[in-house]
Amino acid sequence: MELNPDICYRALLTHDARFDGQFFTAVVTTGVYCRSTCPAPPPKRENVRFFRHAAAAQGAGFRPCLRCRPELAPDLFAALGSSGVVAQALRRIAEGALDEGSVAELAISLGVTERHLRRLCVAQLGASPVTIAQNRRILFAKQLIGETDLSFAEIALAAGFGSIRRFNDVMQATYARNPRQLRRGEDHGQRDPNAAITLRLAYSPPYDWPALAAFLAARAIPGVEDVGPQHYARTIELGGAHGFVVVRPLADQQALAVSIRFPSVAALGQIVERVRQLFDLHTNAQAIFDQLALDPVLGPLVRARPGLRVPGAWSAFELAVRAILGQQVSVAAATTLAGRLVAAHGTPVAGEGFPPALTHRFPLPHELAAADLTTIGLPHTRAAAISSLAAAVVREPAILKAGTVPEDAIARLVALPGIGPWTAQYIAMRALREPDAFPATDLGVRRAFERLSAGQALAESAEAWRPWRAYAAMHLWRDLSPV
Repeated sequence: MELNPDICYRALLTHDARFDGQFFTAVVTTGVYCRSTCPAPPPKRENVRFFRHAAAAQGAGFRPCLRCRPELAPDLFAALGSSGVVAQALRRIAEGALDEGSVAELAISLGVTERHLRRLCVAQLGASPVTIAQNRRILFAKQLIGETDLSFAEIALAAGFGSIRRFNDVMQATYARNPRQLRRGEDHGQRDPNAAITLRLAYSPPYDWPALAAFLAARAIPGVEDVGPQHYARTIELGGAHGFVVVRPLADQQALAVSIRFPSVAALGQIVERVRQLFDLHTNAQAIFDQLALDPVLGPLVRARPGLRVPGAWSAFELAVRAILGQQVSVAAATTLAGRLVAAHGTPVAGEGFPPALTHRFPLPHELAAADLTTIGLPHTRAAAISSLAAAVVREPAILKAGTVPEDAIARLVALPGIGPWTAQYIAMRALREPDAFPATDLGVRRAFERLSAGQALAESAEAWRPWRAYAAMHLWRDLSPV
C-alpha cells in the first residue's frame, strides 16, 4: 500500500496522533523506526523512510525505538476492511494462527495459495506473513517486559516464542539488548498466579468511550458482564479455564487499560486480541470521519460524535445468541432473557478475587445444543433458533468466523433456522467485525433516517456510506436512542 511521503513527513514534524499506527518512520542514520508521535527531534527528510507496517520496517533491518515504543502504537489493520485476504490474514495472525500453525495452513483457511498470500501481504504491507507474526511477538514481548512483572519465561510463553532461549536470542538481535537490559532490572521470577496483569491498549483518536460504555451497559448480561461509566468487566473462558477482564479508559493516554486475571499466561495474546476487537481498537476513526462527515444526512451526527465505534464481542457465539434473544423485543427484555439463560445454563465461576457482579460464564455451544430453552420464557421459535445455532457451531465452528467474502458468511447465517437478514447483519457487524454490514431492515435505523432525511431512499443513501455502513448504523441508532 502506497504512502504519501510528504504527508507522512508533515505528520512526523507535528507529532500528529491521528497518524499514530498508520505508518512508521525509519531513520537511516540511526537504524531505528519510530511512531509518528515520537518525541525525539525530527530527522532530516533525506534520512527517513516510511513503512505501512512495523513488520516492514523490521524486515528492512530497522529496530524499534526505545523512546516512542512502537509496541504501544494502535494496530489499525481494520483500515484494510474485514473482507480482504490480507485483512483476514492479519486478524488471524493476531489471534495466534502462526504461533503453532503454518503459513500454508493459514493460506488454505483463507482460500488462497501460500505464494499468493505472501505476495498480497508484501504488496499491501511490505512484509511477509512470517515477518508480520514475528514482529507481533517481539512487540508484545517488549510491552510485557515494560508493563508487567511477568518472569521472562512467562513472557516467552505469552508472546508465542517456542523457548526462552529463542526469546532471548530474538530480543537481543532486535534491540541490541537482552530482556534484562530492556527491563533495566532483574527477572522478577515467580509471581502471584492470582494477580491481575494490566496492559495499555492504544486506539487511534477520536474515541467515544461514553457512547460505547452506554451501549454495552444497556446490553450487559447479568452475571457475565458488569458495565459502568468508567469500566467494563466480564468473565472469560478459553480452553476450559475461567477468568475475567476489567477495561477502563485512559483518555489522557489515548488508550484503554485492561486488567486480566487468567490461569494461563499462554492465553494472554489471544485475550488481548479479543479485547481489541470487543472495543474496536483496530479502527482508524479519522478515516471514517473524513468520509461520513461529508454526507448530507449523517454529517451532523458524525461531527457531533466523531469517535463513535462499533462494539465487538468477546465471543461470536455469545453475541449471536444475544442477537436472537433480541428479536422483536426491547433491549431491556433481551437483557432479562440473557440473564435467565446464564442463570439456568451457565457455569458458576465466582471465586476469590472475582468482582462480585461476575458470577457465571456464558454457556458454550454444546451446552445449549441439547438444552430446553423454553423454561426461561422463550417462545418455541426463538428457543429452536438458539438450539439450531448451537448445534451448527458444534458441527462447524467456522460458521461464526469472518471470511474473505462477507456475503458468504451472512448467507451461512441466514441459512440457519430463525436467523433472518437483520440478525445476520447484526452478527456480521459486531461478531464478524464487518465494517460494511448494515441492518437495513432495522426499525430504529429506518426511523432515524426518515427523521433526518428529506424523503430520500435509505438503500440509495446508504451506498454512499460504503465501506463504513456499520458505523453509519451506529450513528443512526445513537441519534434515535442514547443506548
